Amino acid sequence: MEMSAWTDSDQAMMQAALAEARLAAEEGEVPVGAIVIVSGRIVGRGHNRSIVAHDPSAHAEIVALREAGQLQENHRLVDATMFVTLEPCTMCVGALVQARIARLVFGAYDDKAGALGSAIDLSAERLLNHRFEVNGGLLADDCSQLLSDFFETQRLATASN
Repeated sequence: MEMSAWTDSDQAMMQAALAEARLAAEEGEVPVGAIVIVSGRIVGRGHNRSIVAHDPSAHAEIVALREAGQLQENHRLVDATMFVTLEPCTMCVGALVQARIARLVFGAYDDKAGALGSAIDLSAERLLNHRFEVNGGLLADDCSQLLSDFFETQRLATASN
């Protein structure tokens, strides 16, 4: 569900997630960034690291959840909000369910792999044992542009080789 009245805090948090996404791009990773917030403070940061870590599960969301869990000394993040620049995939939605996250805010929609309404909607799946608030579209243009620029650069590099 899309929100029309984003708070200043929501926008600032998505900017922090975008900063993480830019770090991913600098490392040659797909530029997706995520942060986890508890009581208004960042307790976990992550950006895609699948390539550099040789780890198919090292998506931004998973990296941020791991850091937050360590800092909170708990695998459950019941009062947490995650901000991520791209609609999560099925693996990441599964991790959010396991973490018992309270709210997820994402930027760009992902028609190919988005699991919260675009390709599939796991938030509507009644068999899952946890549900969380989902808000999509925050700074969607900025998040989409970062991805578009990255893939355009990749295509140009491939074409020139």
